[in-house]
Amino acid sequence: MPTKKLARGMGSFFKDCGHPMSRWATCPHFYKVRYRGPAGNQVEESGFETSDEAINRLTSVYKTRKASSPAKQAAQAKIERIAKYGQQRFEEYAAEWKAGQRHLSPGTVVSLDSLLQHHICPAVGSRRMSTFDPKVVDNFIRTMERNGIGLATQSNAYDKLKSILLDAHRLGIFEDSPLLGVSPPQYDPKRAVIPSPGQLRALRRTGDDVFQLMVELMTGCGLRNGEAAAVNLNSIVADDVYRVSKQVNQVTKQYDRLKHRKVGEYRDVPLPQRTKNVIESYAEKHGTTDGYLLRHPKDSSLAFQPYLFQNQWQRLRRRGELDIPEGMVIYSLRHFFASNCLTHNIPITDVAEWMGHKNIDITFKIYRHLMPGSVGTAAKLLDAGLAA
Repeated sequence: MPTKKLARGMGSFFKDCGHPMSRWATCPHFYKVRYRGPAGNQVEESGFETSDEAINRLTSVYKTRKASSPAKQAAQAKIERIAKYGQQRFEEYAAEWKAGQRHLSPGTVVSLDSLLQHHICPAVGSRRMSTFDPKVVDNFIRTMERNGIGLATQSNAYDKLKSILLDAHRLGIFEDSPLLGVSPPQYDPKRAVIPSPGQLRALRRTGDDVFQLMVELMTGCGLRNGEAAAVNLNSIVADDVYRVSKQVNQVTKQYDRLKHRKVGEYRDVPLPQRTKNVIESYAEKHGTTDGYLLRHPKDSSLAFQPYLFQNQWQRLRRRGELDIPEGMVIYSLRHFFASNCLTHNIPITDVAEWMGHKNIDITFKIYRHLMPGSVGTAAKLLDAGLAA
């Protein structure tokens, strides 16, 4: 559709009747104008009988915009944003917000969709955005509590709602943050239940070769179960170093980037000689596929799925073949790695890096009680240093 543009910033006028521009002056159809509003949005108006009327309208809009101060333009843009987004239902706004989150991995998108579908939208999906305030958010949390939602899910759902509302707050939809004064769900992981050396020895003799390999990787190198499922012979980059660069994503079932890492990023972790021997023995006995030791038992073209390890763990436990105390779970194997490091005076900063934690606060929160030493011990060490 041809348009007639004026000076830069003034917009354009046109007819969408299908007639060529050369016949606009004689055809009976009205002219339309198109220009940018104060908020940067595209505006169209119609009903102009002549090109002069269309040009006069564009000129008037342009002069008004030029005459207004930047502060007035910003205020007008804010008014238009509030008018547009404030009346949107939360579920509509959340859909637009999600479309802009291009950095999310496929697994994170699946998790986000689940939280929106099952927890957030059923509670606040039909609510107009402009009506959110701290009381509404607090009621959302209370609703999850009354429904018996687990604390971890409560925390995740609140975090997603928080991200969306903060985005709306930046647009100016709320004068004050709707999160002001809200107490978020308090999710504190229980103190780690860690296998004793004797229980670990028993675990190493339990289950099949896959089970024993997974146990060795999680206790020896501190791998997550998804990372252990992606164990690769080529990742032994030195006699005492294993490079963790992939995991099996438990949502997509495919090899994926590491948690809290971008594609291509990795972390190097200590490789005890015992763990190295177990990896190499498994590879020699069972072979590898492109270096990967573990593959799906029913289809070797597919990655090994961490839930298969979980299933065997549960079967062995039901049959009484696992010597484990109440509260010990698969993740306790990873806790053993952290405990082994800290009780041998390895700095917690190194442990946090090897375990792939997002920040050291997580490591400190979970494992602080495992760190040796006390104020009294520190006082004696400082005294010895001062005496020197």
